Amino acid sequence: MDTSHVRAQGWFSDPFRRHKARWFSDGSPTALVRDEGVESNDPPPNTGYSGPLEPVRELEGELLHTHGGAGTDSSVNRIWDIFVSTGGD
Repeated sequence: MDTSHVRAQGWFSDPFRRHKARWFSDGSPTALVRDEGVESNDPPPNTGYSGPLEPVRELEGELLHTHGGAGTDSSVNRIWDIFVSTGGD
């Protein structure tokens, strides 16, 4: 894994291309994924990924690519709370 992702936190385009977005925690991909506004769990494959992560942000239930930095906002905090309360992965 590229060490530039060590602190990635939040929604990013799924680098494994299995889903529209995948939640990253402290630079690691988690099982929390999202497609067309629907969240589900799908553990990341055992294979690594390469290239830069593309951040996405949420606006009215839709995840949008930010093509730049990803700021932390209340929707990310809500998602994080859900992730933590369900045991995370």
